Amino acid sequence: MTVVAQGGEVEVPVAQEGVSFDRRPEGYRHWRLRVDGAVAWLELDVAEDGGLVPGYELKLNSYDLGVDIELYDATQRLRFEHPRVRTVVVTSGKDGVFCAGANIRMLAASEHAWKVNFCKFTNETRNGMEDATENSGQTYLAAVNGACAGGGYELALACDKIILIDDNSSTVALPEVPLLGVLPGTGGLTRVVDKRGVRKDRADVFATRSDGVKGKTAVDWKLVDELAPRREFLRTVEKRALELAENSTRPADAHGIELTPLDRSATESGLTYPHVTAVFDRPAGTVEITVHGPEAAAPETTREIHEQGAENWLLAVTRELDDLILRLRTNESSLGTWLLRTSGDAEKVLAHERAALGRSGEDWLCNEIRHYTKRVLKRLDVTSRSLIALIEPGSCFAGVLLELALAADRQYILDGPPLDNEHSLQRAAITLSEANFGTFPMGNGLSRLESRFYGEQDHLDWLRKELGSALTPQETVELGLVTDAPDDIDWEDEIRIVVEGRAALSPDSLTGMEANHRFVGPETLETKIFGRLTAWQNWIFTRPNASGPEGALRRYGTGQKAAFDRKRV
Repeated sequence: MTVVAQGGEVEVPVAQEGVSFDRRPEGYRHWRLRVDGAVAWLELDVAEDGGLVPGYELKLNSYDLGVDIELYDATQRLRFEHPRVRTVVVTSGKDGVFCAGANIRMLAASEHAWKVNFCKFTNETRNGMEDATENSGQTYLAAVNGACAGGGYELALACDKIILIDDNSSTVALPEVPLLGVLPGTGGLTRVVDKRGVRKDRADVFATRSDGVKGKTAVDWKLVDELAPRREFLRTVEKRALELAENSTRPADAHGIELTPLDRSATESGLTYPHVTAVFDRPAGTVEITVHGPEAAAPETTREIHEQGAENWLLAVTRELDDLILRLRTNESSLGTWLLRTSGDAEKVLAHERAALGRSGEDWLCNEIRHYTKRVLKRLDVTSRSLIALIEPGSCFAGVLLELALAADRQYILDGPPLDNEHSLQRAAITLSEANFGTFPMGNGLSRLESRFYGEQDHLDWLRKELGSALTPQETVELGLVTDAPDDIDWEDEIRIVVEGRAALSPDSLTGMEANHRFVGPETLETKIFGRLTAWQNWIFTRPNASGPEGALRRYGTGQKAAFDRKRV
């Protein structure tokens, strides 16, 4: 990470091994998690000296990436470890302030890539909160017990309901435009109008007022749902939390599973997990990611899935992929091309898929595994790296693992024997399952097959006829499921040319191109946040009006007004 100091920018290492996403509740520095029957309480009490890197203080419950990593860990544990929880109350442990949003000193001092990655992860965490409300019966309720600004209000917006303390001083605000010359970075503008239905002229007034809105006006404008006076605030929150819990389908007598620490080995040349390996080639700017299929037979009952807990293959591989994606995005920005491989028995992959996903409508844990897998695949979709799937003999791109290939920008299948055994009869194949037809929707609400063949319903119907069949290289070409099928003689040269060609292009233009190609069709709350809003914010972050020496981010808190170039570009 680059931090601005007197005399220029200096490199400040986060840690020798980079940012870690490993957290446990007993080690939280910024959040307190308390479970009381059907209601869980998440209290934000940020340690001012607990910044992820030196150079700033986290005052007024402002946050950085480290604060949000803890929040992500808490939301995950609530879904898997606390199935009886039906309502999650997000509130502040500090008197008079809910959350001041992202720390301005941190943003001003950070290099562009850090700011963008920080906003992306924060967006994903808030989307996950909404996903818990929609798909897991865990409704989030924001108990705003003090001043609530910027990213703090965006945190409240991610909740299904917002109760604001009525004390004649507490406000909700999105002050980024008037104070900082940037946009709310985690979906605030979009959620105000799309989710809460605030009239666009009022939204315009709200987003250009640095002092925010309080009291009855906040309710009338739909910025919050309810007011509660200070003396009745806690009682009101508890009552609403229990009312929300009564409407949940979450099981009342279930026992959770522990999300045990990941088994991970990190070296300069890669990362290794039990089911996922990543090998870095820094000169080439690539990382080879291999997902290993299950070795053991699939569980036969839901009881067995519960007994396996975090060791269940599909849950374990999803957790490992999640951790790998986050670590690569944050710590390895120069590895711009990811080569996606699989290894194992396709039939075993499909058997494990059926065991977990086939019961997702009747068992809470299977349901959580399904939606967690969906969220991790979405994380891959919005990752600003070139994704190339390599399908070779011994691969197991079937069903849920085929989604990795469908998420890629290109897919190549080897038409011939393994490169190390020309006499082998083994050949590459892929297998479609029901999971490829909507089980894991993208941010645009479509399956990856629907996005690939947008508007081609006849083709999708044709593909459905091939469910369960091991499709040969030539069949995958005919069905449009791969980019090309080089033979064993040309394979290495063809892939080398593809990778080298990618490395010769501008990373910035590739990021923009890939983001546009991946999301076809309808625009949703998610695509607006990750597409339209993020694109503008990325551009604004690089402009002198925000990040220049006289920009609003640099001059915030100094007593000097920002100097804006008034030309519209």
